[in-house]
Amino acid sequence: MDLDRDACYRALRTRDARFDGRLFVAVRTTGVYCRPICPARCAKLENVDFYPSAAAAQEAGFRPCLRCRPESSPDLAAWRGTSNTVSRALALIGDGALDGDDADVEGLALRLGVGARQLRRLFKKHLGASPIAVAQTRRVLFAKQLIHETRMSMVDVALAAGFGSQRRFNDTFRRLYGRPPSALRRQASDVAGAESRYAGITLKLSYAPPYDWGAMIDFLAARAIAGVEVVEPDCYRRTIELDGCHGTIEVTPVPGRPALAATVRFPSLRALPAIITRIRRVFDLAADVGAITSQLAEDPCLAPRVAARPGLRVPGAWDGFELAVRAVLGQQITVVAARRLAAKLVAAHGEPLTPAADGAGLTAVFPRPEHLATADLAKLGIPRARAASLSALAAAAADDAGLFHPDQDLDGSVARLRALPGVGEWTAQYIAMRALREPDAFPAADIGLLRAMSAADGARPTPAALLARAEKWRPWRSYAAQHLWTAGNGGAQTAPQCRQEVA
Repeated sequence: MDLDRDACYRALRTRDARFDGRLFVAVRTTGVYCRPICPARCAKLENVDFYPSAAAAQEAGFRPCLRCRPESSPDLAAWRGTSNTVSRALALIGDGALDGDDADVEGLALRLGVGARQLRRLFKKHLGASPIAVAQTRRVLFAKQLIHETRMSMVDVALAAGFGSQRRFNDTFRRLYGRPPSALRRQASDVAGAESRYAGITLKLSYAPPYDWGAMIDFLAARAIAGVEVVEPDCYRRTIELDGCHGTIEVTPVPGRPALAATVRFPSLRALPAIITRIRRVFDLAADVGAITSQLAEDPCLAPRVAARPGLRVPGAWDGFELAVRAVLGQQITVVAARRLAAKLVAAHGEPLTPAADGAGLTAVFPRPEHLATADLAKLGIPRARAASLSALAAAAADDAGLFHPDQDLDGSVARLRALPGVGEWTAQYIAMRALREPDAFPAADIGLLRAMSAADGARPTPAALLARAEKWRPWRSYAAQHLWTAGNGGAQTAPQCRQEVA
């Protein structure tokens, strides 16, 4: 990735927060790499190099700064939206695709449908580092964040960050920082009180402002399932299940900082990186809203909507199967009715939360696909065709654990989803938008989108005409849809609604 040295240096000299997460500054005289907002004295231009990612700086032999803490920068990059392959690869790496001793780039490339050499070339072009270096840097920086922000023991930090052993963890930090990891703990000042995996581990997750928290929480509140989720104006809580273990998460905005505080209560520390990755996706913390709004604002129809909600994000989903069930349940009915059906489904087939969350209103986890595949879903009071569609969806998810993984591009993912009974174009695009985090997914047949365009243009378009209009919104059509939905409901993010999907 080409970085203009003069422009980058101006950003460094002025500590321009707009570049935080877009580039990293390596100082040759100290061997340290920093964020452009680092409070340290600005080095001379001839002594610095600029990198598009922390992994690139670390692969070049530089160590993370202890003052500006690169691990706490927003997950942002100027190339997002231009390389779907790299985006999907990073999503899989975030899910642990390159963790473990048997992980290899060839296997990751095979999942993505490209050659390993091509994948390495794309990573070098956009991130300046190899896939392995990106995965290793991710582990190191996550461990460093745990050291700084929690009171977890070093053994637990090593386990949670994905290091195979305590020795490997210690050796990595000694090689990188010239000191044991415990020495970094002694220098940390912003550290919470004593924690455990049961009492809760709290981490701060940064984003690039602006962030429309009100719109995000309204969207989630409109769909909250009783027993699984509790949504309040300044707090989102829900139950989670991974590999048979139960837990809870709690997310709140951090006052005065562009960050969310995520508290995780889960018995397995190894699952912590995957849980944090999912939270980032649910709240769309990696969105480059500056680039997105700049492009969408070029359309006269979207310009006033973007100006009114510049920090609008596309809410993600905790689990792809759960979202797919919600989407099928919600076909042809209102959001309120869909929410009630989802609550009935959980009450009848969800597992009781263990251990129970005292007084939090969280009582159950969403049913697993293998359970719903054999359940009599017609008792929910839904049409038999829809019950059959849900059963088939559950059976497919039980047979293919990667059904909702971002292994394919948008067209491939939509085609795979549409092959499922009861999943038409609208549902597939909606799942791709929220569960697969496809920024260009676009359910053109959605009634809400058609109505919003009708209100803006004075004439209701056909889905084909809307698709043609949306070409200029690529690769951010998901965000355009979110702006139209929000504006079409008086500013409140209520539910999109398809025309007809069930067979």
